[in-house]
Amino acid sequence: KGSGASFPYSVYQKWIKAYNADTGIQIDYIKKGSSKGIKDAQARAVDFAGTDKPLSPNALAADKLYQFPGVVGAITMGYNVPNMEEIKLSRNVIVDIASGNIAFWDDARIAKDNAGVKLPHEKLTFVHRADGSGTTYNFTYYLSKVSTTWAKTFGAKKSLNWPGDHHIGGKTNSGVAALIKQTPFSVGYIDYADAKNNEIAMATVENKEGKYIVPTLASFQAAAAKASLDPANDFYAVIADPDGAESYPMVAATFILVPAEKADMNKNVTKFFDWSYKNGQEIAKSLGFVPLPESLTSKISAYWEAKGIK
Repeated sequence: KGSGASFPYSVYQKWIKAYNADTGIQIDYIKKGSSKGIKDAQARAVDFAGTDKPLSPNALAADKLYQFPGVVGAITMGYNVPNMEEIKLSRNVIVDIASGNIAFWDDARIAKDNAGVKLPHEKLTFVHRADGSGTTYNFTYYLSKVSTTWAKTFGAKKSLNWPGDHHIGGKTNSGVAALIKQTPFSVGYIDYADAKNNEIAMATVENKEGKYIVPTLASFQAAAAKASLDPANDFYAVIADPDGAESYPMVAATFILVPAEKADMNKNVTKFFDWSYKNGQEIAKSLGFVPLPESLTSKISAYWEAKGIK
């Protein structure tokens, strides 16, 4: 049994189904959000938990947990503006939207990067997660990298009281998708898989190098290649806003937590993830996730062996 992050839910579900077809082993993973996943892991309520906010080595030691990455995905700016097929959002505009500093879609800051696009004079609604969320943590971590003001005022958090009066919240990424779909002139942060599955338009966003990048598997892979995930510190890393002209800026690794004292069950969990790393690459790619490269999965395997959970 597993629970937690909704960000990787679609890929975990397909991996679980394929693994069951191959082995007959049943796995149940419930999407609750990263905060509840961490709590379930701490309470030993599940055999493994998913979180998009990695725990530090000190936190893991205190809770007697081990941690390893599952897959890399992307956060997109999904939007619902009738008759607008494409829009570019700069780094600063994304911060201004989240901060409540942009009231209407035809604001000069949005118009500046969208020459030739007729922007409507309609009130902009920002959609965010209402529950404790690793997606929120990674999105606000990205905002903190872009804006020192955001970093000092809000920082990176799994949940926060969003500034302004222009926002609405949904539970899990599916809830955000539903709100964007039913709210004309809305925009919100949402994982690529949920945006794609719900046929939500996604903005082209500016990266660290000043290039405007379309959310695609290739741009996610370019970003993931810059990630530094080290077993020496339990793979603790946040990989948002990477270098590289081709890199999509809002990427996130998602992690698995297991209790240190349950070696036999942990071996069942690591067997599943080992199988998924080796056999689930095409499934992950089809959903817009980046499979972990062999150079990293070999490190994960050595980490499992060192901890006695393989």
